[in-house]
Amino acid sequence: MVALLGRSGSGKTTLLNCLLGWETPDAGEVSVPGAGAPESAAWTTVAVVPQRFGLLDELTLADNVAMPARLAGLPDPHAAALGALETLRLAHLAARMPDEVSLGEQQRTALARALVVRPAFLVADEPTGRLDEDLTAHVLGTLREHCAATGCGVLLASHDPVVIASADRVVRLHDGRVVPG
Repeated sequence: MVALLGRSGSGKTTLLNCLLGWETPDAGEVSVPGAGAPESAAWTTVAVVPQRFGLLDELTLADNVAMPARLAGLPDPHAAALGALETLRLAHLAARMPDEVSLGEQQRTALARALVVRPAFLVADEPTGRLDEDLTAHVLGTLREHCAATGCGVLLASHDPVVIASADRVVRLHDGRVVPG
């Protein structure tokens, strides 16, 4: 797990968006060794947990999580979704709509949606920003277990000291630049 550390406004989200091909850098180019351009096939195994979650208001939590599994052609997407929700302590809320649960529960649902497809790489922007200490520890443990089981790489943007302490490597940003330290 690699963590991007920086204050609000330091460029963490912008860097993630450039890596994902969602934004174009002002100068230079973005390359990820072995992955090719963001539109290449290698990027189909990347899952993203955006800062604003991206849940569809018209779908239950279970259906939000099942959608990428269904699109990926996984067998029994609903069961996979329920399993992912259970892992993140959300199974009891599976039939709820996003606006019926807390922001922390929405955040964990977005993470479940990313993990359900067993990605090769996960990019998460402030994945614990709305969670208490216990749930932060649980989410980080879940990510570690998932990575160990699947070989998935994880890039987390955060300024949460608990997230930073759990990372294998920390990349610090200041005013849009990587800084030593």
